[in-house]
Amino acid sequence: MKRSMVVISMVAVMATATAARADITIGVNLSSTGPAASLGMAEKNAVTLGPSVIAGQKVRYVVYDDATDTTAAVQNVKRLISEGKADFLIGPTTSPAGLAVVSVAAEAKTSMIQLAPSPAPIAAGDEKRKWIFYGPPTADIYAAALIRHMVRKGVKTVSVISVDDAYGESCVAAYKKLADQKGIKTLTVEKYKRTDTSATGQVLHAMQGNPDAVYIAASGTPGALPHIALIDRGYKGKIYQSGGSASAEFLRVGGKALEGSFMLGLPLLAAEQLPADYPAKREALAFAKAYEAKYGPRSMFAAQVWNSMKILEATVPKALKAGKPGTEKFRVALRDAIESTKGLKGAGMVLTFSPTDHTGINQLGMCVLKVENGKWKLEDLADYK
Repeated sequence: MKRSMVVISMVAVMATATAARADITIGVNLSSTGPAASLGMAEKNAVTLGPSVIAGQKVRYVVYDDATDTTAAVQNVKRLISEGKADFLIGPTTSPAGLAVVSVAAEAKTSMIQLAPSPAPIAAGDEKRKWIFYGPPTADIYAAALIRHMVRKGVKTVSVISVDDAYGESCVAAYKKLADQKGIKTLTVEKYKRTDTSATGQVLHAMQGNPDAVYIAASGTPGALPHIALIDRGYKGKIYQSGGSASAEFLRVGGKALEGSFMLGLPLLAAEQLPADYPAKREALAFAKAYEAKYGPRSMFAAQVWNSMKILEATVPKALKAGKPGTEKFRVALRDAIESTKGLKGAGMVLTFSPTDHTGINQLGMCVLKVENGKWKLEDLADYK
């Protein structure tokens, strides 16, 4: 099993000798290699944009790579807690790994912002998931934007091609619930593995019945596999991609096959095209400028890490009143402060958490993009006025 554990610190990289005196430790576990690397590398890049000091306290970042392996993710998070003494956790990148580490974070009473969508709302009294927050919008938010656009485009029949994992399952479930309500008929749901090298069989089944649209629910560059096959097989209907594939690397891998297709994504991907008065447009542009100056094309996956840092900058001062970093009092107070955060502007979204909403993102944090000339064009935006 491939596993890479690399410790990087904004404090330690600049001056290793000061790392031991860092007051706040942020443990990060990402998929910077493996099938989800197109997401995880952008997330890792964004860590370097995080603050080195929050509320007068030095910050140390410890970053591990789980190689898109769920077992490695669990081991990494355990190590971040036991050896790294993390006060706060960011990651994992993927849904399967996210589900697997919930108990680990909860048992340590350490808050975590996962970078894959929440599988379901937080139930009142859920003692495990109360420690878990989420960077992306929920699958329901994605699905609402998807179905709204399909209805506007007159889509009546849809075939679904989904990656066979927890992410795909949550996307399909959210889609079907709203599609059924709007009278959109689902002809078939075909599944493939993230590591598959062909999706021809699934594509042929999906094309039967000549659906008005095909919805691909996948994350990272594996989402390009069935998309390219659909074009190669002559499919002429609309193709939608779930937001898990919205990256520059996906555009590169998919190439011309993606032209004219639709992608669910965060508004920051088309920040310059947002109306002047769109909430948090300024913050989206600030992130884009900072990220692109160092790493190239912006990434909504990197933005989730950026937003996590903004959340910490807003909540750490409150937690420090209850206890020092490295203590349970600090970690508990930090969790409570995050959960009570209201109206915090992130990169193209406004975050408002509650005991039953640990994503904090409504439809203002979601849009539909169209691929034109290999770039994102803003296609549809929720009513924000």
